[in-house]
Amino acid sequence: MFTNFKRVFKFAVNDFTRNAGRSIAAIFVLAMTIFLVTALFLFHGISNYIISEVENKIDITAYFKVDALEADVLSAKDQLLAQSSNIKNIEYVSKERALEDFKQKHQDDPIFTNALNQVGNNPFLPSLNITTDGSTAEYQKVAQILESAQFGALVDKVDFSEKKATIEKVFSITSDITRFGLVLAIILILIVMLVVFNTIKLAIDASKEEISTMRIVGASSWFVRSPFIIQGALFGLIAFLLCFFATMVLSFFLAPGFEVVLSGFSLWQYFTANFWLIALIQFGFGVGLGALTSFIVVQKYLKI
Repeated sequence: MFTNFKRVFKFAVNDFTRNAGRSIAAIFVLAMTIFLVTALFLFHGISNYIISEVENKIDITAYFKVDALEADVLSAKDQLLAQSSNIKNIEYVSKERALEDFKQKHQDDPIFTNALNQVGNNPFLPSLNITTDGSTAEYQKVAQILESAQFGALVDKVDFSEKKATIEKVFSITSDITRFGLVLAIILILIVMLVVFNTIKLAIDASKEEISTMRIVGASSWFVRSPFIIQGALFGLIAFLLCFFATMVLSFFLAPGFEVVLSGFSLWQYFTANFWLIALIQFGFGVGLGALTSFIVVQKYLKI
């Protein structure tokens, strides 16, 4: 058994080196395929980051009555958290903090400054800024809880109705981005698999006479098929090593540029955090696709 494996492996390596041009072409196509799949994976990570950042900026605000005590507002916050499991974050903003934020934001605008001086006292209400991890329906559910009789003595108003259209539009856009990415990935993967199939077919076609001869002299299907499966796996392994090194280098050198465009997102950190997953995806597509395609292509020469 071991002797047969050595013979099969030797045949695979000899055929690999004898048809160096076709082998290089197959490796190049597989490397481009792996790189495309990796790019789709990175695009998925970047789009998820963008969607998360956009969704984190969506919130609704519950304004409490002017005489509401801080302890009552914080108690309402705890009750709300207990009743809604989809709340991601609740931020309490006191009257004093709201006033300071307003002054800082409009410190260079004399119109707002004069208006505030004419009012005299603090016109702002204590509030809770609420972010959920769900859809528009989750925000509506939270708004309904806050507007119920349970909080009627404390809550002055909830601004969900004013923000509803914006929230729905944002969630619609993020859903479209996710669907577009999935459809694009499927289409591109199908195209590159077809290209890989034809490229490896050309590489194996050069050995079709040898395959026919082996079948005529009685070689088993396993013995005929195995060298080409090993050869396809070698194509994929070399393509994987080249692509993984290229991905590592590009992630490191492109990271500063991505941080300028996407503040808070580090391409290098994303790569290192998903190091083994990226390696597994690249290895699986490279070696798996190379071996599987070779297996399929060589099948037609076994029907002798």
